[in-house]
Amino acid sequence: MDLVQETDLLRKIPMFAKLNASKLKLLAFTSEMVSYEHDEVIFYYGDTADSCYVIMDGNVDILTETSTGPVVAITLQQNQLFGEMALLNNVPRNSTLIANGELKVMKISGEMFLKLLCENSELALDVMRQLSDKLAKSHHQVKELQQQLKQQSSAN
Repeated sequence: MDLVQETDLLRKIPMFAKLNASKLKLLAFTSEMVSYEHDEVIFYYGDTADSCYVIMDGNVDILTETSTGPVVAITLQQNQLFGEMALLNNVPRNSTLIANGELKVMKISGEMFLKLLCENSELALDVMRQLSDKLAKSHHQVKELQQQLKQQSSAN
């Protein structure tokens, strides 16, 4: 895929749609398209964060460790961003992420991502909205799990 095709592809992603052409070209030039096979690990819990990713095609499972092993906490889909939390907080990865089926992502360096956020308030707002949505979904899932545990405790 050449720079023009990647720029056109980025323009179709809602998060990047309002970036001007020069920033889209710079993003396309400095980013990398990466493909993963089903169940292939993108990164592990505790890994150093050096980039974030945008799902171009496919799904990504966020795994959470439990006493009985890893469980899928959330599944992310096309156009969603992931890996940004560790970059923003400058901490290691807080989950293991794996491809759920064939996956194609755009890998954005941490430096480029932070630069884009600082220079584009609309992009920063969209990232905040995505983070808020992830938090709300996680909160909902915790509530469901707590309810299940209460029901299991009552049954025993």
